[in-house]
Amino acid sequence: MPTRLVPRTFMDRLLAPAVRTNRSHEAIAAPYALRKVEAALVQYGINDVAVVPPEHLSEAIGARTRVVGVTAHDPFGLSPVSTKLTMMFGGGPAWNATYFAELGEQLRALKARYHFRIVAGGPGIWQTSYIRPDWVDTIFQGEGEIDFPLLVSSILSGFPVPATVQGRTVPVDQIPSIIHRSRIGEVQVTRGCPRGCEFCSITPEKYRTIPLDAIRREIAVNMAAGERNVEIVTDDILLYGAKKLRTNHDAAVSLIQTIKDMGGENIGFAHVSAPAVQESPQTILDMGHVAEWDKYRGLTPVVGLETGSTRVFRKYMPAKSFPFKPEQWGEVILGATVTMNEAGIDPCYTMTIGFPDETDKDVEESMGLVQRMIDQGARAYIFPLPVIPISTTRIRGNPMPELEHLPERYWDLLTMCWKWDLRLTRRMLPTIVGRMQNPAARRVTEYFAERLSTSLERVFDKFQESHGHVAYTYRQIHATGVSGVLKSLFFLIQASVRGAPLETPASWIETPAHSLGGGA
Repeated sequence: MPTRLVPRTFMDRLLAPAVRTNRSHEAIAAPYALRKVEAALVQYGINDVAVVPPEHLSEAIGARTRVVGVTAHDPFGLSPVSTKLTMMFGGGPAWNATYFAELGEQLRALKARYHFRIVAGGPGIWQTSYIRPDWVDTIFQGEGEIDFPLLVSSILSGFPVPATVQGRTVPVDQIPSIIHRSRIGEVQVTRGCPRGCEFCSITPEKYRTIPLDAIRREIAVNMAAGERNVEIVTDDILLYGAKKLRTNHDAAVSLIQTIKDMGGENIGFAHVSAPAVQESPQTILDMGHVAEWDKYRGLTPVVGLETGSTRVFRKYMPAKSFPFKPEQWGEVILGATVTMNEAGIDPCYTMTIGFPDETDKDVEESMGLVQRMIDQGARAYIFPLPVIPISTTRIRGNPMPELEHLPERYWDLLTMCWKWDLRLTRRMLPTIVGRMQNPAARRVTEYFAERLSTSLERVFDKFQESHGHVAYTYRQIHATGVSGVLKSLFFLIQASVRGAPLETPASWIETPAHSLGGGA
């Protein structure tokens, strides 16, 4: 969301609280990718390594600091989700971009004092192709287990610092195991995806399955630190042990059984593909039985729905439906959704809308598929996102999305999907709040959620009626500071109690600009 719409207090206390640290200011649990880099450095022989959250940099950095590495997930708010939300609600920098800018100011000051070098990498580093921070010495792209330790060693030896480094693909037997606890018990089981979608940043990476022994080692590290849950890092859980995109039933089920046998409790995973589920439904059902997903619920992996248009599908993602044909895509989605629901999975489908040549007819075909899912009663969330020309993809030359250039019917699709998502949330709310111990808290939560859902439905009605132009009315709203917090609370309470649409008080609005784009 734009920084000006969400008060800092809400972000710092509720949505992005400070990371817990030990007495040395090191993160107790850190993002998985950082733990991989840490392990690679130690394996190379560079042992004086600390993983420190931004809030503790001033205490951890000193005269002995030689290299500071920064990981960036969405540094300028250009990811599909950030772009969509900032575009819809008036533009301006997202909180991701604001936090990154503040980190940059902090590091710039520390760098001037201690004269270390800064290397920036991570999944969102592609955004520096558009905006390069002047406080970064080296942009590191690609995989880091081989080349990042070499770069650090070179810097420590006093060699010139390169502006950019492209990390090589790492053979599976050279990927080190993490040595300290990862956030939410993250453990990687596959890397890369061979489906080759034009818009996906994972496609250039070679597909690999991580050996079971290496997975066991990492789970053991997390469990020794007190983490009983396991979050599987993968671009498609059903690709585990797969050959040429064909599901390996025994390998996939054995993976989940191994995790369960080690004491894993709530076993989650990030991604799965609908064609793999449709090809081997018994595999995901058996995995669900072992993992007890019907018991834990709340498992919502991201699944690419992308489009209902066969023309768009054939042009930008022809191998995504394998082993099925592009013309069968709708049936694949509908069938896979039924299977996932039976396994205790509520998929979070994302759609990729707004290719330069996409027409209203293409969007109408996508709407037709969504309507079939709704008619089926699918227990699945659906989120249309704008196409982003990520610099590592084959569509990197495309323009960034702008409100004025989206297909007219995008707003009809958006409204259809969000209304379904809200209705689904209301339907599942008793299950979601059922874990609350306090009956009064459950009733209050259900009441406010119901009223807010009704209000949000009316907000999306306005987006549909105005073809997105209602976004201009949000451009000059500023809900920051003490007065912003009070206004936000008033705004939400009014909507939840009265069930009224979220109207913007005129006193909060100035004359809008003529155009809205995404991101920072």
